[in-house]
Amino acid sequence: MTITQDPWETLRTTALLGTDRRPLPATALPLEDAMDRSDPATALLELAALAAVRRRAGALPVPAAEPPGPPAAEDTRPELPEPAARRLAVLLSGRSGSAGGTLANLAELLPQWLDTARARGLRPPAALIPGLLDAARARSELRADAVALAGPLGRWLAERNPDWRFVLRTTTPELPQPSADDRLWHEGLFAERVTHLTLLRRRDPAAGLDLLRGTWSTERAEDRLLFLDALQDGLSPADEPFLEAALGDRSKNVRATAAELLSTLPGSALARRMAERARAAVRLAGTGTHLLVTPPAECDAQMQRDGIAPKSPTGRGERAWWFGEVVAAAPLSVWPESTGLTPEQLLALRVGDSIDETSSSWADDLREAWARAAVRQQDADWARALLGPAPVTGRGARARSPRTTGAPAKLLAVLPPEERAVWTAAFIETHGLGEAFQLLGACATPWTPPLSTAVVTALAKAAASGAYPWSHSGVLGMTERALAPETAAAVEELAAGAAPDSAWSETFARLAGTLRFRAAMLAELAG
Repeated sequence: MTITQDPWETLRTTALLGTDRRPLPATALPLEDAMDRSDPATALLELAALAAVRRRAGALPVPAAEPPGPPAAEDTRPELPEPAARRLAVLLSGRSGSAGGTLANLAELLPQWLDTARARGLRPPAALIPGLLDAARARSELRADAVALAGPLGRWLAERNPDWRFVLRTTTPELPQPSADDRLWHEGLFAERVTHLTLLRRRDPAAGLDLLRGTWSTERAEDRLLFLDALQDGLSPADEPFLEAALGDRSKNVRATAAELLSTLPGSALARRMAERARAAVRLAGTGTHLLVTPPAECDAQMQRDGIAPKSPTGRGERAWWFGEVVAAAPLSVWPESTGLTPEQLLALRVGDSIDETSSSWADDLREAWARAAVRQQDADWARALLGPAPVTGRGARARSPRTTGAPAKLLAVLPPEERAVWTAAFIETHGLGEAFQLLGACATPWTPPLSTAVVTALAKAAASGAYPWSHSGVLGMTERALAPETAAAVEELAAGAAPDSAWSETFARLAGTLRFRAAMLAELAG
């Protein structure tokens, strides 16, 4: 029996091998005689085109697809106002909608739009949900807000499109999935498991701890470390037995993280042990005029179990390292209780060595450890004392830097949002923008009008001094997202006053356009 080879496969084989190695196939196609055989490659393409038409003409219709199942659950949230929906379409497309192109990268404004729309309980039009899910697929930081906004329809679409399967593994307060807890925990990707555990801890701390305890012994060390971090949400004395057991973990990083979490629980056994060590390391001199430091002489087994590494990973001396770790982990309440002094009074005291009371070599170590403890324990009183009063402004005032030797931005983040803004505005008025980037990053957005005004004034001074915009590129990038939109008029004045076609003129014009865009964006969402 003669087997006839498929003409399409013959053509494909000829194309793969090349017409110089495989001659053109003989065909019965009626247009073959009209082809130019002097150019085999062109003739091959013509034959392929004819064969493709013939194959399609002979194709049979495929069976009808099965119905897609029940429709998506009803979404009772109010739909976005029409102007806000149009704005979302612009943000998703990346188009500025400005003929001059004088706006920031709109992708950077999308998170603020999503967060605001989610907070207002609005839902986007169905036609925009695919674009929203595509954006969230490309940018994981958008997923929580995007999934919440997409609502039931977003989950319905995700069940039918594998590109959006992340939606089915994202839990939000608006769309809880209690029945999927075990499945997601056991089957999800690692990042999805961490996110799920974090959200579950926020909703039900005890359930999150039980979930983690059930698989703890089988998890990898690097995974255990990040799962422990998730326990920060809803951390309470109920977690102490689990964390105390984790102090014996085979991974030193897990042990250190467990110890740090326990140190934030003032009533924990570890906190009491650290308090005892701290009192032995620092005491008030009999005269009450200074503090005497006696750093630990060794790092014994119990200290190591409590998360203190015997070898300094920072290059500092071992005794200085042990001393800093002990003080940073001790409850801050131990110092007023043992001395009767306030944080401000303690910080004003001279620090001496127990051997040489005139030495102040331990002063920076003690202050740095107190700063770490204030951040770890979220103690606003100590953070306020370590930062010191807001820098003094005005004629004749002497500029002061923060008291702490550590990063002031971390201490600033402990304070209430309004106080952070006031302190940072005063700092910028005194010191300018040179050291303000991290401080501004610690402030809640959008910035308050006084803080925004201080930033705009500092930018004007920078422009007048002859500095280049890119020397403040980090702060300028933040201003587009965080400046109060009410400052747009002031920025427009700066743009008009700058030299035409200069870098500052372009920078201020771009910033003003972005502020106007954000103002309109937020007004549309307000309805």
